[in-house]
Amino acid sequence: MKKILSAILLLSFLISCGQKKGSTQIATNIDTVRIKKDLLKVTKTHNSRNYKNIKTLNSIASYIKVELAKVCDSTTYQEYKVENETYKNVLGSIGTEHKERLIIGAHYDVYGDQEGADDNASGVAGLLELARLLAKEKLDYRIDFVAYTLEEPPFFRTEKMGSYVHANYLKENNITVKGMICLEMIGYYKDEANTQTYPIKEMSAIYGNRANFITVVQNEKSGNFGSKIENLMKKQKLIPTVSFKGSSLVTGVDFSDHLNYWNLNYPAVMITNTSFYRNKNYHTNKDSLETLNINKMSAVIQQLYITIKEL
Repeated sequence: MKKILSAILLLSFLISCGQKKGSTQIATNIDTVRIKKDLLKVTKTHNSRNYKNIKTLNSIASYIKVELAKVCDSTTYQEYKVENETYKNVLGSIGTEHKERLIIGAHYDVYGDQEGADDNASGVAGLLELARLLAKEKLDYRIDFVAYTLEEPPFFRTEKMGSYVHANYLKENNITVKGMICLEMIGYYKDEANTQTYPIKEMSAIYGNRANFITVVQNEKSGNFGSKIENLMKKQKLIPTVSFKGSSLVTGVDFSDHLNYWNLNYPAVMITNTSFYRNKNYHTNKDSLETLNINKMSAVIQQLYITIKEL
């Protein structure tokens, strides 16, 4: 019975399977020096950027806003109160003359006392670099780059998450959304055998056991938007790319800010290296900057940049 259940879950989860082969290339127009600077700024703080350290959170929010302001048409804080403290999402927008919006988001807070390099300084660095690259493009839709606060416990799956506050704002104001791309842990990779695990062990036969790929996580609400992101990401072949499709019955599918957009019926995807299924430093003080692979992370950013241009 257990094997039958695993097979059913596997079938429903892997609607779109197959790792696109191809050697990882270093993205030539990605500034790795600038990415390292962003990572250093976000990770090497005196106190961890968790919900208890408001001053640290505010300093990182300020850094993100300053960087976005260099390339965006407009920047702002989205402030809200939680337990008598003020927390901030950071928003930067390009193409503000257009009504339809693409949301690209990443959370900047951490769980506990740690650097949170992969989780999720890597996503923040990806967000900032995408803003710099895409600001140079002429697109026919608006992009809102959003750095969220309070993604981590004890606020995960509550209306106090920064991404819930933002998604709910979109819904209440009837804003047209093309889709949402969540950047969640994009910096950790290993080429050695047996470095990748899965929620269902049979998945290793399809995807392999080497932690050298990036994933596009979708559910039924991702729709055509999710399919386009998947196909365009795989098309570039800068880094092996797979697509996972499934419901919250599979642990990890909704473990980030895209959850709140799905819940409000917006198409969304999560771009991730599979989090704790790969990176055993997850939510520990071993999640440090020194463990990240900047070249592979840069390939992911380059692949996303091209994908978004071609949407």
